[in-house]
Amino acid sequence: MVPPAAAANLARSGNNVIIATGTASGKSLAFLLPCAEAIAGGGTVLYLSPAKALAADQRRTLAEMGIPGLRAATYDGDTPGEERAWIRSHANYVLTNPDMLHYAILGRHAAWAGFLRRLRYIVIDETHRYRGVFGSHVAQVLRRLRRVCARYRSQPVFILASATTGSPEESATRLTGLPVRAVTEDASPKAALSFALVEPELTDQVGERGAPLRRTATAEVADILADFAAAGVRTLAFVRSRQGAEVVAMSARRALSDTKADGRPAARPERDPGVHEGGAGAGADLAGRVAAYRAGYLATDRRGLEEALRSGELLGLATTNALELGVDITGLDAVLIAGWPGTRASLWQQAGRAGRRGEDAVAVFVARDDPLDTYLVHHPEAIFGRSVEATVLDPDNPYVLEPHLCAAASEIPLTEEDLALFGPGAEEVLAGLVERRMLRRRPHGWFWTRRDRASALTDIRGTGGPPVQIADIESGQLLGTVDEAAAHGSVHTGAVYLHQGATYVVDELDLDEGVALVRGDEPGYSTWARDVTEIEIRRTLHEEEWGSPGTVHFGEVEVTRQVVAYLKRDVRTGAVLGEQPLDLPERTLNSRAVWWTISPEAAERLLKENVDLRGAAHAAEHAAIGLLPLFATCDRWDIGGVSTALHADTGRLTVFVYDGHEGGAGFAERGYAAARDWLTATREAIATCECKDGCPSCIQSPKCGNGNDPLSKAGALRLLDTVLGAE
Repeated sequence: MVPPAAAANLARSGNNVIIATGTASGKSLAFLLPCAEAIAGGGTVLYLSPAKALAADQRRTLAEMGIPGLRAATYDGDTPGEERAWIRSHANYVLTNPDMLHYAILGRHAAWAGFLRRLRYIVIDETHRYRGVFGSHVAQVLRRLRRVCARYRSQPVFILASATTGSPEESATRLTGLPVRAVTEDASPKAALSFALVEPELTDQVGERGAPLRRTATAEVADILADFAAAGVRTLAFVRSRQGAEVVAMSARRALSDTKADGRPAARPERDPGVHEGGAGAGADLAGRVAAYRAGYLATDRRGLEEALRSGELLGLATTNALELGVDITGLDAVLIAGWPGTRASLWQQAGRAGRRGEDAVAVFVARDDPLDTYLVHHPEAIFGRSVEATVLDPDNPYVLEPHLCAAASEIPLTEEDLALFGPGAEEVLAGLVERRMLRRRPHGWFWTRRDRASALTDIRGTGGPPVQIADIESGQLLGTVDEAAAHGSVHTGAVYLHQGATYVVDELDLDEGVALVRGDEPGYSTWARDVTEIEIRRTLHEEEWGSPGTVHFGEVEVTRQVVAYLKRDVRTGAVLGEQPLDLPERTLNSRAVWWTISPEAAERLLKENVDLRGAAHAAEHAAIGLLPLFATCDRWDIGGVSTALHADTGRLTVFVYDGHEGGAGFAERGYAAARDWLTATREAIATCECKDGCPSCIQSPKCGNGNDPLSKAGALRLLDTVLGAE
């Protein structure tokens, strides 16, 4: 039986099912078959996606299919108020996202009573995106949804769709809290996909500590995007950050604006002119056919960009991972990927955006100048010879569980019977909430005690606070928003901010008012925030000795961070132009970490060999952070690190790598489980780097709070040999 039919039959027979197959493999058909049948029988369907773009695309697909009796509607933050009442009363296929479910639907479940009473299926699309803290929050939102459904005597079946992922049954079970069966066979026809790994060349420029600098991945991708657009190749370029997407689009447009009538970019005569034959037109026209796409744009702008790329009006689009999802943009010829996207699952999902007409396509991975990307381009077997990762999430994280128990109690008072639904830690967390008078115990259960909405206690994206609005001080126009937790590092006073190809400089960040005031400017540099970090061990949960010198630990820590300055970097070379101090408040994080130590005797031996212990530990920390995403489903920006030659809590040389989310996200724990393989790969990445004394490809970090000082490449190798017992 073909996979879509197999999955549909499992769902129709009452089994929760996850379809974990590649792009364009019929996942949408698999969940639409039973959903259409349910609607024909008078039932309803709730569709959840992690991004508005995917829900809008699914809504368009449903409209084109013309299913009899289907009344589909999108219910998200962009839905006008006058439409919401109609949707609650009349829609039978509601497309929304976990955020809207958390904030707007579960707390008003009585208004949805008719819809919930007839709910037959809950479709969760792009399930692999629900990982880390976000995935843990969504898992608790789904438990609250199941509890509300039970109130209306419905037991909907879950149908989950995911990119190919490791252990899909286990991941889906942790997400939903229910047994799930997996369909993983992918029998769909595939076009040929040529895959290139590119390491940008070294430049004549030097960075911190005199290290050689490679050409940036964004500059390389911008040039390739311009070349492809000039050749009429429809291309999607994935860039790691919002600012990066803007830079790539702006640089590509600038290059194309100089393109000659024959399609050859005049600014780059060293490129092979043959690749531009048959170009799409003169420079000005070509430049207008490349754009940026990212979260923070207005909904109408995002929909317009999606349609322009779909129709061919746009030849190139630089995007964040917002378009990694299953948005049906057919006709793409190529995908460019600027930097490792975090997981092999995301890499193949992004590459799978190309060739969706069944025609051959190309994907190009361009390495950033950091340890992981450099390791991967020199060890392609780590990409092509490995299965995709399992999704990491921890619904039992008490920092995640606490606000959801409050929200659940405000929706329907909690009872003893509910505790098993929320996991083994629910009873202990409830006791703490009662002690702090957030919940009140009564004979019939636990009740929410406050007037404000319980759902407002947490941001399920794990961002740690309300968004900061970014406003143009001259026009008063609202340009976008940024998470409060990220505001310290991205829109501090003096920061350079990019929006739709325009450059702004932040005049003032007002954290009390939640606003960053910016003005238009062309400073010629970008900015990078620097911080200082201290870490304290709260509790050791696991430890393992690797012989007498090295010991590896995992446990709970308290991290104190403060953004203290920012660097100005030349936009062309990345060279540091100067540093400016900042006065921002400290932020405290209770999290989990993996750390390793060496014995005082081993440290003494290294000192006798003239090893700089601080520089060695610092360099090993940077490289280890860079390589952890290869062993855990995380991004290097999801984790942080601290290293010291003598830590107050251990009395030893200690290197910490911690989860950058309150309560932990499971990444450090995965690092502890794979510690020997992880640190072995870290040592190899340092040893095989072609630099002499250390560079961004091995031991330097772009987010180092100490300006990458001190660092010792040779010392890091000796330290890792000692920890691994390989002396």
